[in-house]
Amino acid sequence: MGYLSGRRTRPNAAGWCRYVAGYHDERPGITERVLSVAAARGVASPYRWLVEPLRSSPGPILDLACGSAPTRELLPDARWLGVDSSTGELGLATAAGRGPVVLGRADALPVAEDAVVDVCAAMSLQLLTPLEGVLGEVRRVLRPGGRIVALVPSRLGWRPVGAVRWLRVFRALGIRDQPWPNPQARDGLAPLLRAHGFVVGRCEHRVFWREVDTPEQAALIVEGLYLPEAEPGRVEQAKRALGSWARPGRRLPFPLRRVVAKAPDHEPEKEGSPP
Repeated sequence: MGYLSGRRTRPNAAGWCRYVAGYHDERPGITERVLSVAAARGVASPYRWLVEPLRSSPGPILDLACGSAPTRELLPDARWLGVDSSTGELGLATAAGRGPVVLGRADALPVAEDAVVDVCAAMSLQLLTPLEGVLGEVRRVLRPGGRIVALVPSRLGWRPVGAVRWLRVFRALGIRDQPWPNPQARDGLAPLLRAHGFVVGRCEHRVFWREVDTPEQAALIVEGLYLPEAEPGRVEQAKRALGSWARPGRRLPFPLRRVVAKAPDHEPEKEGSPP
């Protein structure tokens, strides 16, 4: 999930896409399993925090890279559509009755122009490539004045106890951070959206905490990290390092950022177009 700062080599775009597709086909629902039980003061889960601005939306709502579709159950009455490129994730969503969902790429959405009122993006903008194309597609499918509501990983900030816990995991893996292809889409998401013509209304940061009671929970958290070049031995070492620390009452911090931004009410006229 990428919770510590640090610079690393940006992965090859094509290789990253293949890795992410295989990762989610092999581990459908893993992001939801890691995050759904994390909580912050007054908020039961990151997904509930994400959908708060969408509860009064008339829809349609497009869930971009919906994964196992955890937002669907939180918006049961909404006109909602999930799109994801992983057949494994969509199969899990369908089996859970979380639909409708369709197979599609985020940079070539199978949705008509101006078709949706809101786009929901849960833990995806930091990893979708090419990001320019993805944000262009978001602009295309949103109606004028429509919104994007996004949840992304954030930096840990000044929380030394939590930082030490994550540092042990990353040290065992031999890395400083996960190799996000779009690290600028984390704490820099608000200015990034402004640069693409969106008007940012909210940019908020919260730290969620997840219980790590057992070695099995510790292993799940390590498996939930994106580690395309990690050696299997180091992954097992990280699981053991976190597992030996796990016990009832132990918690890990998950800092997240929620950004709500609006598309322009009207697209600017192209030069030379008739009045």
